[in-house]
Amino acid sequence: MICLKALSSPVHLPTLRRLTLNPSSASTLRVAAAAAMSSSAAVATPIEHIVLIKVRPESAASGAATAMVSALQALSTQVPGLAYIHAGPVLRLRSPVAEALGPTHLLHSRYAAKPDLAAYATHPAHVAAVQGHVLPNALDTTAVDWVNVAPSASPVAPGNAVRLTLAKAKEGVEPSQVVEAVAAATKSAAEARGTKVSFGENFSPARAKGYQFGMVAVFDSVEELDAVEGDGKVEEAKAAVRPLLDEVLVLDFVVGPSGGASSPANL
Repeated sequence: MICLKALSSPVHLPTLRRLTLNPSSASTLRVAAAAAMSSSAAVATPIEHIVLIKVRPESAASGAATAMVSALQALSTQVPGLAYIHAGPVLRLRSPVAEALGPTHLLHSRYAAKPDLAAYATHPAHVAAVQGHVLPNALDTTAVDWVNVAPSASPVAPGNAVRLTLAKAKEGVEPSQVVEAVAAATKSAAEARGTKVSFGENFSPARAKGYQFGMVAVFDSVEELDAVEGDGKVEEAKAAVRPLLDEVLVLDFVVGPSGGASSPANL
């Protein structure tokens, strides 16, 4: 499952928080994720945190956007409980909604549990990075969080290409229905080459601009991501979910060389 809506031609950019699980389900997810992790990884990470940032043009030109990325990436060694973080530019905007919103950068981080995400949000180093670098340089931000309900891990490593999909359900459709449909669709598309996904219902609506669902699909490279376009099983998966959706934002990014605190993050 790569994208949930027909895509327009990609726009290339030069630079540049609840699905509530019962305790037994959450425990199962963590155990499964832990089993999939390499021996060097410290924790399983079923909580996804995405922030889209539209940087001011003057901040991009002056280097302030680069400094913002560095400050956010430095949180990997400053905030306990932060299992993985990537901050960097958007590679491509892949839907009209994404083009209209215009994010130039994003932050993607992962946590073992919701309390870890809450602790990150209030940690002095994070607060300082936001107040000192993000707010002065951002025209707009959008944030979404979800608990991954995909059945298998989606490890992220430097050089990986990631497709992010955020969606709003049609009127009368519950977000949980979207999650169920995506679960079925991604299972049917499991043979799509290189596809590893994390998805779930947004549990932090305050800054989400109405987005109720999030998904990341991880590929070994941009070439692997592009090769999946047009795959029959992927197209069937899109067609199965699309009738439930009202608005879909799709973009791609590439994980940089400092994408994790100490090792690939598994989910």
